[in-house]
Amino acid sequence: MKIAILSREYPPAIYGGAGVHVEHLAAELSLVTDVEVHCFGRERPASDRPRVVAYEPWDRLRGEDRHLDVLRTLSVDLAMAAGLDGVDVVHSHTWYTNLAGHLAKLLHDVPHVVTVHSLEPKRPWKVDQLGTGYRLSSFSEKVGIESADAVIAVSTAAAQDIMECYPAIDPERISVIHNGIDLDAWHRDPGTDFIDSVGIDPSRPIVLYVGRITHQKGITHLLDAGRQLDPSAQLVLRAGPADTPDLADQVADQVRDLAEKRSGVIWIRESLDLRQLNQLLSHATVSCCPSVYEPFGLVNLEAMACGVPVVASAVGGIPEIVDDGVTGILVPFEPVSASDGDPANPERFAADLADAINKLVADPGRAAAMGLAGLRRVVETFSWSAMAQRTVELYRGLAAGAG
Repeated sequence: MKIAILSREYPPAIYGGAGVHVEHLAAELSLVTDVEVHCFGRERPASDRPRVVAYEPWDRLRGEDRHLDVLRTLSVDLAMAAGLDGVDVVHSHTWYTNLAGHLAKLLHDVPHVVTVHSLEPKRPWKVDQLGTGYRLSSFSEKVGIESADAVIAVSTAAAQDIMECYPAIDPERISVIHNGIDLDAWHRDPGTDFIDSVGIDPSRPIVLYVGRITHQKGITHLLDAGRQLDPSAQLVLRAGPADTPDLADQVADQVRDLAEKRSGVIWIRESLDLRQLNQLLSHATVSCCPSVYEPFGLVNLEAMACGVPVVASAVGGIPEIVDDGVTGILVPFEPVSASDGDPANPERFAADLADAINKLVADPGRAAAMGLAGLRRVVETFSWSAMAQRTVELYRGLAAGAG
């Protein structure tokens, strides 16, 4: 059985949880079946397992208009679909490749599997990033998901969102398969060379945010909460790049304003390697995930694998990862409405974030116990090998039905 994994992201070009998912899924699948990865970007170095095929957008679509970004994506989708002859199953990830998977299904008469990492109807703010191209990203996602032979949700909450956004999908076609974590990669690092180099004081409590500067990750709400954090704590942001120039300016202004009012505000803008991230997490008192929309929340698993307690908003799949009161604290979240995922009361949300963080900063023993409980939960519950095995079983069922 030959599987084609379709993804915008693949090493070395990974910027989010979907890319991490694809990297580990492909590696695990390659141990048990024939896998090739079709991704965006420049040609990758030759590899026997998995084979990687990369695609670049059409030259004629160069330009600065936001809608051209989406048209460039669709040009890659067309090239991908043409290059998928001879595979038994195509498996697309995110709207960037959903249309390629759908076209391959029609062209090559093979089953199409979609893994939903997020949903365009749940991210209306993306119109700020894509302009009218948001209509095309939504179209691509809708066509790909509704026509897929199987849909994988990364959490039970994500499965419920899929049914809400796309009621035409038969619930029997939806399977919940959680993400995993590589415990060989994510682990505690007692060293301090990196945190020393960026000006972090290991003797002071560290509140850490790791993530992109994007609306859904809620970084602006954490910065609002920063005014109410225990003065002894440092707020360390490994954050960037921003989805839009306006959001970049807003965050920069918030960071500047907060740094004028308290010490220990540190913004790390550059990308970090795995060793640096491990060291950063290992010295954190608490990791904060203030997302307003999060189908899974892989960053929480990464923190827990390093023995760090998590304070996170109780949205999406996060409550399926963080055991409230045991591995961290979940902060209540009430959206404006079903179609507007912003907090109904942003001041209350920021205050609740600060309160939960301050409880752990004030009680290092409780924080450490939660960190150990989180590590145990990760080891016992989340692994890439189990996730890959369930995915292979899904492929085999589809391939047998197609045969």
